[in-house]
Amino acid sequence: MNSDHNKLTALRHSAAHLLAAAVNELYPGTQFGIGPVIENGFYYDFDLPKPIAEEDLPRIEKLMQELRSKNYDLRRSEETVKQALEQTKDQPYKQELINDLEKAGEPKVSFYTLGEFKDLCAGPHIKNTKEIGPFKLLSIAGAYWRGSEKNKMLTRIYGTAFETKEKLDKYLNQLDEAKKRDHRKIGKELNLFVFSDLVGKGLPLFTPKGTLLREKLNSFSQELRIKRGFERVWIPHITNKKLYEISGHWAKFGKELFLVTSQETDEELVMKPMNCPHHQQIYASKMHSYRDLPIKYIETTTIYRDEKAGELLGLSRVRSVTQDDSHVFCTPSQIETVYRELIEIIKKFYDVLGMSYKARLSFRAPNQPEKYLGDVELWNKAQDILLTIAKENNLDYYIAEGEAAFYGPKIDFMVMDAIGREWQLATPQLDFVQPQRFGLKYINEKGEEQTPVMIHFALMGSIERFLSVYIEHTAGNFPTWLAPTQVQIIPIADRHNEYGQKVLEQLNSASIRAEIDTRSEKMQAKIREAQLQKIPYMLIVGDKETHAGTVSIRTRSGENLESMKTKEFVEKMKSESHVAH
Repeated sequence: MNSDHNKLTALRHSAAHLLAAAVNELYPGTQFGIGPVIENGFYYDFDLPKPIAEEDLPRIEKLMQELRSKNYDLRRSEETVKQALEQTKDQPYKQELINDLEKAGEPKVSFYTLGEFKDLCAGPHIKNTKEIGPFKLLSIAGAYWRGSEKNKMLTRIYGTAFETKEKLDKYLNQLDEAKKRDHRKIGKELNLFVFSDLVGKGLPLFTPKGTLLREKLNSFSQELRIKRGFERVWIPHITNKKLYEISGHWAKFGKELFLVTSQETDEELVMKPMNCPHHQQIYASKMHSYRDLPIKYIETTTIYRDEKAGELLGLSRVRSVTQDDSHVFCTPSQIETVYRELIEIIKKFYDVLGMSYKARLSFRAPNQPEKYLGDVELWNKAQDILLTIAKENNLDYYIAEGEAAFYGPKIDFMVMDAIGREWQLATPQLDFVQPQRFGLKYINEKGEEQTPVMIHFALMGSIERFLSVYIEHTAGNFPTWLAPTQVQIIPIADRHNEYGQKVLEQLNSASIRAEIDTRSEKMQAKIREAQLQKIPYMLIVGDKETHAGTVSIRTRSGENLESMKTKEFVEKMKSESHVAH
């Protein structure tokens, strides 16, 4: 799997160079930024002498095809920093990168040459352009150089490449389906959330319908854990920065933190980017016995991270992140029992939502020790424990080195959506490091002080990102228990409004989320509107229903069910509304 992944990475990286070579030929005077491989493809950033549009992509793609057919070798060469700066004197972005490499202590830098185009690059690449598989340029976007709004806006061209045409076609079909399911589009159509320039980028506002959806999901998430002995806690949204200096977040994520300064005392505070250090302070407020453990805290709360403006995307990436967070403090001997409980919770939650999953064991990168805190032996012990847990719980798992958090390995549950995309959502994470840094203790059976193990666990991850995935997974067709509006009552004519109101009262009194459409529109128009709003059930009421005390039932898929008494329909709805519990 790793070999195939590395080959595909090299193929896509080479396709990015092919793109740059074509742009260099078509638009003389272009200045080049970077062209990395990303998930499912690649991009390249250009400072072009003239603007281009989506309509120009076929022309660029055609030249890429021609260049590929010339079977150019991708030749690697090394230059001293001085030579590299001389060769790139007309390329300010490359010069900036070279200067950064020199500051990092690199005596030499590498280039790759494709035909007449030579580019600063560390690789990897394939040997010859004939090995570049089928590719497609996808879109154009603006991107600030190095993601900073202080820098110039460059033109970013996105593309993708695969080993075979079949794989490319499958991915392009997936993209077409993804456009139809885009959570930003559906969120607007269903009136779930909005953004406001006055509030700020990456700060979503949820409407009553969107808020109901959030709260229903969160209630389910919390209920599954409270049944397992988790207790609710509450923490503030700002804190002294010393807390994050001790935890290690300040050193690792200092540039992503929002700072708050007190005008009274000049005290420097931080908008919390994480909840675990706060929960540890609740644990640390008193001494605990081994008999008290495991101690389980749960809290759904918002954290704040100064994400780059160019990387913000709908609900997928925001600056205000609401986590259905929890932390377990336990003895080493309790780890496997706690993990077994958490895995059962994950299975229940995602099975109810109809989403399949597999487990990624996210371990440290053995050749990059500087990325992590804590002793290597502790890390190895933690990773061995997670591997044992994955095997004993019969998880469908794989190991991904380099995907661990800086303070511990984790099991990331990778959830598959309806169109085959994989998303990292639920994450139980083992942490031996932070409890040590904060000096957390408990008294063991011998009366000795010991350091507890901490397990971080968020079931959805973040509610915003989870919703972006789940909205697209369902295309907005939420199950009845989650649908913001469960029933739309549709009177056929104005004279049926009175009976429709009585039905509405019966449904509302049974806590069924129902609305009535009393507009003077034709019945079919009302049905169409309810279907566009993806409301699970429509109750049609006319003369027949009014006289019989019944409702005619139609589903959002267009299926007509048998008419029934309103009371019978209420019972049907009650069973569907409680399916999650």
